[in-house]
Amino acid sequence: MDKKKYGDRFSRYLFIDEELGLQLDISRIKFTDSFFKDMEPKMKLAYTRMQELEKGAISNPDENRMVGHYWLRNPEIAPDRSIAVEISQTIESVKRFTKDIHMGKIRGEKGRLFENLLVIGIGGSSLGPRFIAEALGSDRNILQPYFLDNTDPDGIDRVLSHLEDELDKTLVIVVSKSGGTIETRNSMEEVKYFYSLKNLNFAKHAISITQPGSLLASISRKEEWLMGFPMWDWIGGRTSVLSAVGILPLALQGINIDLLLEGAKRCDELTRKENTSENPSALLALMWYTSTGGQGGKQMVMLPYKDRLELLAKYLQQLIMESLGKELDLDGKVVRQGIAVLGNKGSTDQHSYLQQLLEGPDNFFVTFIEVLQDREGISPIIAEKSTSGDYLHAFLLGTREALTTKGRESLTITIQKIDEFSLGVLLALFERAVSFYAFLVNINAYHQPAVEMGKKGAREIIKMKNQILSFLQSNQGKRYTILELAHNIDREEDMESLYKILLHLVNNPGHEVKREKNTGENNPFKDLFWSN
Repeated sequence: MDKKKYGDRFSRYLFIDEELGLQLDISRIKFTDSFFKDMEPKMKLAYTRMQELEKGAISNPDENRMVGHYWLRNPEIAPDRSIAVEISQTIESVKRFTKDIHMGKIRGEKGRLFENLLVIGIGGSSLGPRFIAEALGSDRNILQPYFLDNTDPDGIDRVLSHLEDELDKTLVIVVSKSGGTIETRNSMEEVKYFYSLKNLNFAKHAISITQPGSLLASISRKEEWLMGFPMWDWIGGRTSVLSAVGILPLALQGINIDLLLEGAKRCDELTRKENTSENPSALLALMWYTSTGGQGGKQMVMLPYKDRLELLAKYLQQLIMESLGKELDLDGKVVRQGIAVLGNKGSTDQHSYLQQLLEGPDNFFVTFIEVLQDREGISPIIAEKSTSGDYLHAFLLGTREALTTKGRESLTITIQKIDEFSLGVLLALFERAVSFYAFLVNINAYHQPAVEMGKKGAREIIKMKNQILSFLQSNQGKRYTILELAHNIDREEDMESLYKILLHLVNNPGHEVKREKNTGENNPFKDLFWSN
């Protein structure tokens, strides 16, 4: 490795903004000296399209929707005065409701103060709030947050086991933009049932966050839940963390949402600059572009050297992969764009997949997250005249040097410390980088058509399961092979799925489906199934 060469690139290309407490080092990405000049025409178009987006252009043509998560932290730039008023009113409503909870004006059914918070949602309705809650949480939380983000019965039981004796002190937030998300509905119904087992009225502990007029809005109104907050069709789930989806649970936890919003707003202002060297989100997007050749297909390995940022990679998986993983561009051309995100935290990763990063396939680039402040207060000297934080920092720099020595690309984002303002900056930095990259490669970053394919498939499986149960229950005691069942319910092309469904039914009480394994040969399709 030519250290002088990289030293020169470092001093030339390091981005610093002292007011935001942000640095971006792109010097270890292998772009040429002419790269920025060559990309200027594409960037000019990207800046124009970003301006149009923020002014309310239909930027999600598939759904004929505006894209306005930028307005959440600065309502005054919203294209319609009514939108600005709604955002501001929602923020104030969140603050008033939070104050009433914290001061005990609103209490649980038995009159006790709320001490726990259970957030029910999935994807963007959970990942963003959970990331920030984990990053900023402490033993000083006013309400202790818990999350249900799947339809896994055992996972639901694990979370509810922590709340069993404090259910009347637990505030429940149900988040679903459409109001019909299956996973969220299932978790909500399980929690309702759990409340009923404790002779408690779920509605007296529940809050909804959903689009006006949705099924969830109707349910919460009919059952007279404590409160409802809006989502709007111009916010995607993966960019909803600074809407009520995130700021409500975070405020209830005790986090300063004003600072979170301010950090994002200030980063937005900075990344509106059209001088690319002064725009960190544009620089970040350009590094993604040059590292992937504008074709996507590489892995983005996130290495945040801070335990509090452990969920950052998980949050970015949805933000980046759902936004950029697209088969077609805006002209209908097959492009198969996408950047796979993986990561945990440093220096943990040095003991897991660093070996492959250094000596395996060169199909990735690394993003280091450096946090300058180790902890609040002074750290003890551990060994070699150094603190544990000195060692963590040394691992980061050492790993970066090792990657460069092996010819592997990396970039480094530096923030001063973990607080509300800096996390707001990080959220906006990556959100805007995603938008810039999408403009550069001409894709729609704001829809997710393939996600619906999985949901459609799941509904078909549920339909098939109900057909099986209905047939077996109508012919109780009679035994059938998979082939016989498939023929009777007209599912001859779905024998593998039938077998998988039946195995699941056999292994879970309540359905009363039994199995007799075929002992003559190893052919699962000759097993017998019946209902008692």
